[in-house]
Amino acid sequence: MKKNLMAVLVLCAWGGPAFAGIVTQTVDYKDGGAVLEGYLAYDDSIQGKRPGILVVHEWNGPGHYVEGRCRQLAQLGYVAFAADIYGKGVRPQSMQDCQKESSKYKSNRALMRERARAALSQLQNNERVDASKIAVIGYCFGGTVALELGRGGAPVLGIVSFHGGLDTPTPADAQNIKGKVLVCQGGADSHTLSQIPGFEKEMKDAKVDYKIITYPGATHGFTNPDNKGPALKYDPQADKDSWRAMRDFFDRIFKS
Repeated sequence: MKKNLMAVLVLCAWGGPAFAGIVTQTVDYKDGGAVLEGYLAYDDSIQGKRPGILVVHEWNGPGHYVEGRCRQLAQLGYVAFAADIYGKGVRPQSMQDCQKESSKYKSNRALMRERARAALSQLQNNERVDASKIAVIGYCFGGTVALELGRGGAPVLGIVSFHGGLDTPTPADAQNIKGKVLVCQGGADSHTLSQIPGFEKEMKDAKVDYKIITYPGATHGFTNPDNKGPALKYDPQADKDSWRAMRDFFDRIFKS
């Protein structure tokens, strides 16, 4: 496994202050013969093991956005690891290429789960992580991946989906979800709102402890400042509120 130290002092994803003690690393790992490139962030000033958070990227693959989220999570005291579902160097640029790449996994949920489990294994085996206290979060495409990881029976205490796709070809697999679920959706999200009724039925049928929070007026992709709208638009208030909801969720699930 290749690890490259990138920085000891890093900036928040969108130009915030530097956080002393935050260390980041790129990490090469594998899923079978596929080489993947993850991103690790943690606070080196914290002693002992702590909860780990797996972060899954949007449909354009890993990049500055999820890396920034990892640094924010590290500032909160977690070890954060950004998964690479697509593979090292696979970073689609156009909408057409993003659609093509994400569809490979949406149409093959077994492969999607396998790639997510490979990243989860990296986090579980990190010496700073309490492997009994792990959660997974995901954005858009990553929200779908996070939920599928849970449906596959992964031992995670919590799953958080931010404006993610909620549908699945195997809703009965929800019975395999071991932790609690938090879903944060935009109230004006034309991409996913229609999926909520089916998702609620899936969760209720499987007796999953879940919560859905809908943010009025927020569209798809409301957490990412790169999204300029109209149907894919950053909403700073919904971003702030959903991040706070996630933090409260983590406080509950990781409580000793």
